[in-house]
Amino acid sequence: MLHFAPEEFAGRLGRLTAEMATRKLDAILLFSQESMYWLTGYDTFGFCFFQCLVVKGDGEMRLLTRSADLRQAHHTSNIQTIALWRDRAGADPAIDLRDLCDDMGLLGCRLGVEWATHGLTAANGQLVQERLGSFASLKDASDLVPSLRLLKSPAEIAYAREAARIGDDAFEAMMALVKEGADEADLLHALQGEVLRAGGDYPANPFILGSGPDALLCRYKSGRRKLSAQDQLTVEWAGVKAQYHAPAMRTVILGKPLMRHEELFEAAREALLAVEEAMRPGSTFGDVFDAHARVMEEHKLVRHRLAACGYSVGARYAPSWMDPQMFVSGNAEPIEPGMTLFAHMIIMDSEEGAAMTLGRTYLTTQGPPEPLSRLPLELVSVQP
Repeated sequence: MLHFAPEEFAGRLGRLTAEMATRKLDAILLFSQESMYWLTGYDTFGFCFFQCLVVKGDGEMRLLTRSADLRQAHHTSNIQTIALWRDRAGADPAIDLRDLCDDMGLLGCRLGVEWATHGLTAANGQLVQERLGSFASLKDASDLVPSLRLLKSPAEIAYAREAARIGDDAFEAMMALVKEGADEADLLHALQGEVLRAGGDYPANPFILGSGPDALLCRYKSGRRKLSAQDQLTVEWAGVKAQYHAPAMRTVILGKPLMRHEELFEAAREALLAVEEAMRPGSTFGDVFDAHARVMEEHKLVRHRLAACGYSVGARYAPSWMDPQMFVSGNAEPIEPGMTLFAHMIIMDSEEGAAMTLGRTYLTTQGPPEPLSRLPLELVSVQP
């Protein structure tokens, strides 16, 4: 069930241990499911419970998890040594982690810890600090593996391309159903169903699909409505393959687009093209955001835009397909070839009740970025 060759995993481990040596870390405690998957192939949603992959500077790895994930780890990863903590009243798995670290000869050593991850709740983080804080020197290393994951290998890029193709097909399957009276439930079913039918995966967060007033929302919400003859439909979705995501975003207009919709689309398209121009080596994530912000300001849309316009994407798990590196003001993260980045233009005019979005995933190169989606940058409208 491994999605990558042994040589690729070996290369990733080598990059990790080299960075650990640079930071003078004797070992690192990985709590992020994305980190475990990237390093070993371990594929599970069991990170909602306490689990940790301990990696020493010499490359030795041991996983601490629950019995429910024992077979999962054997089946999906290259991890050879797996220890279990037992579910029981008053269980304290941080003690089991301390004992595991002791068995690995890490008493008094410098241990990097992934504190900033959904795989380590605040309560469990307190247990780790209490049980291991006097056992070893704990150093925040939350950024270490995410920084390594930012640059994609050829095999990862192949999954991103396939994810984008699946996402495009899913949108086209949904669009075939868009008409007056169509139920949002049927549209969502077609969108998600096509991804799964094509051999893709569930996304790390729910697709966004809302019409009418809900087209101005940037999050999934429960409840469905049927489309009107004159309507707006905002969709944010992702093709997913081997957990690699290629998100996209569109606002579809039913009936004749309002003049405001056309104005907002032109601004969104101009801003996305400006972002593409900035998404090159020599620029930063902050420069990409600034390019978007300049266009929004020129169109007098500052009040209607967001404070971010995209982020890195890759192999992600719930609750979000967003990687930590974001297009926000002042972010000095450099653009380098081999990144997969999602840029979204989101304009929500609450005063006039008009929504407009436009977004797609890119592969960065030595020059201009390559859009991974084949969908055209045009205002999507469905006439009666």
